[in-house]
This record gives sequence, C-alpha cells and structure tokens, in this order.
Amino acid sequence: MDSETLLAVFDRQMRRDAVPDGPGAVVERVDGVVRQTGARHAWNGVLWSGLDEETADAAIAAQLRHFGALGVEFEWKLYSHDRPADLGGRLRAAGFVPEPAETLLVAPVEALSTEAEPPGGVRLVPVTDEAGIDLVKDVHERVFGTDGSRLRQRLLDRLAVDPESLIVVLAMAGEQPVCAARLEFNPGTEFAGLWGGGTLAEWRGRGIYRAMVAHRARLAAERGYRYLQVDASDQSRPILKRLGFVELGTTTPYLHQPR
Repeated sequence: MDSETLLAVFDRQMRRDAVPDGPGAVVERVDGVVRQTGARHAWNGVLWSGLDEETADAAIAAQLRHFGALGVEFEWKLYSHDRPADLGGRLRAAGFVPEPAETLLVAPVEALSTEAEPPGGVRLVPVTDEAGIDLVKDVHERVFGTDGSRLRQRLLDRLAVDPESLIVVLAMAGEQPVCAARLEFNPGTEFAGLWGGGTLAEWRGRGIYRAMVAHRARLAAERGYRYLQVDASDQSRPILKRLGFVELGTTTPYLHQPR
C-alpha cells in the first residue's frame, strides 16, 4: 500500500471512525469535527476535522464553547494534511498553544523484527497493578519532565475496566525501572498504537527502546493487527525509521486551557 492510500486508511479508521479510548469517554461527530469528551483526567479533544475557510472559525468557536462549559483542558490534534491550510494559525488566534510537532509513523507489523532482546541485566515485565503504574508514572516524569498524574489515572481506569485494550511494559534493571512503554489496541481497526517508550537518559543507546518496539510488535501480531502507529518525537523518529516505519506526515497538539 502506498503512503497516500495508507494515510487515507489511517484517517478513516483512527480519526473519522474513532471510538472512545477509555471508560466513560464519548466520541461525537458534530460541527464538522470528531471529538472525544471524558473525565477531567481523560484525553479530551478533537481527533478529526473536515473544514474549509468558511467553516473553520465557527467550528473552533463551537469546540471552545463545548469544552469551556465543562472546564477541562482539551487538545485539537492537528495533522499536516488537515485543511484549511491555515488551521494552525486560526487555532493560535483562538487561544490554543501548540506543543512540539511529532511525526506520524506507520509500519506493517509483518515487516518488523520481533527478535530484538534487551541488553544484559535488563528484563521486560508486564504491568498489571497500581504499584507498576506508579513506576510507569515515575519513569514518564523523569524522561519527559511533565506531570504524569493524569496518565496514571487513565491507565488505572483502563486496567480496571478494559484490561484487554492495552499492554503496559516496564524495562527493569534489577529493581530500577529504566524504560516504560505501552501498546494500545484499537478494536475494529487494523492499527495498534505504540505510546510512551521513554528511556532514562543514562540508559539510552543500549538497545532498550528497540527491544521494547520488537516486544510490542510481537504482541500486536499475536492479536492480528496489521499496522503499528507511532506519534514520534525527534529522538525516536530516526530509530523507528531504521526499523521499517514510514513517515506519513506530522501531528501537532494544540492545547487550550480552561479559564
């Protein structure tokens, strides 16, 4: 499948036809957008939009009213191929703040190596309880420098209500967690998502990230998923491209804080 066709499949399955990504969340198709609304700690935001120069500003205003009434932070997940071309500028003018852009990468599961192992002294362990999620939160905060409280609650919610929808993995060096990653399954689609994958700075360059990708690719293959999708940072993008992922564009989170 060529990149343009694959991007169209991704847009349809993962954005236009998206389903809620956690318990209690609701996906709606209204005002020219597909949006998800959930609890305060959930991911709230716009997944897809089909707008033009005449409809964009009204749609932005409608989402500001919707999420503003709830008093929650929300994200407009803007992709480089979304229209109109100046949608990012319109979002900034409406008070959204862009986060660093990430690269949308996709790979056929069957094309990825599932044999890479972690370096000596490091083992990969599944996370199935609150104590493990607390370790994941700790790694997340140390690697990315952001508060992991909302991530912690989202993961606990899914483990409690829908544990089959994700797999969370820690790389442990003895009793020290050195990397955390998760694999999120999207029922009804051909895509599973790789998220996290953050490795402590002093443990980078040893093949842990590559082993995490291989481990999750193996698990996705066992579930019958055709593709793996990643929103990659500048740091992980070159590694993933060497492993066989194809770049389909960029995605930029535009955040809006409640007043």
